[in-house]
Amino acid sequence: MSKRHLCALADLNRTGAKGITLTDGGSTRELFVVRKDDGMYAYENCCPHTGGPLDWIPNQFLDENGGLIVCATHAAVFRIHDGRCIAGP
Repeated sequence: MSKRHLCALADLNRTGAKGITLTDGGSTRELFVVRKDDGMYAYENCCPHTGGPLDWIPNQFLDENGGLIVCATHAAVFRIHDGRCIAGP
């Protein structure tokens, strides 16, 4: 496993989260990074229910309070610290 620079911390100041595209050889993965309190969390940008992206506006992954991840397609809600779905299908 190799380390990769995903983004600068300053990139997370405005929205609290940032979408990242990783390309390795011929494979591409869409991720997003969230900064919450003293932690940094990275998740695949893919709703586990629909398979679509979680953001409908680039870098908009969090609720209005910045405390939860929200799926833009069907409003499922996920905890930031572990990605667990706490509301929605």
